Amino acid sequence: MEVSATTKYIHMSQRKVKLVADAVRGMPVQAALNALRLMPQRAAIAVAKTIKSAAANAENNRNLSPEDLYVARITADKGPTAKRFRAQARGRPAPLLKRSSHITVTVDEKGE
Repeated sequence: MEVSATTKYIHMSQRKVKLVADAVRGMPVQAALNALRLMPQRAAIAVAKTIKSAAANAENNRNLSPEDLYVARITADKGPTAKRFRAQARGRPAPLLKRSSHITVTVDEKGE
C-alpha cells in the first residue's frame, strides 16, 4: 500500500534536489536516511525530512511496519520562481532567479 508525503516551496533549484533524490530512489527507508545523513548537499536535509514524513504517515495512518518500507517513488518538481533584478555593468539590470521546488516521496511495503 503506497503512502506519500509532499514538501513544498523548498528554496532550492529542482536540479539540485533531483541529484540527491536519484541517489536514494528504491532504497529501504532506514538505509536512505542513513545515506542522506552523510551527504554534504543541503538538499539532503529537505529530502530526509520528506522521507521521514512519508514513513510516519505509513506507520500512523496505515499501520504499516517501518522496517518493511522502501522509497518507491521520489520526485523533485519545479516550484515558483521569484524574479529579482540587480544592477550590473553601467547600471543595467540583470535578472536574479530565485528558484524553488516541491519534493514528493512515496513509500511502499517490500512484501507486496
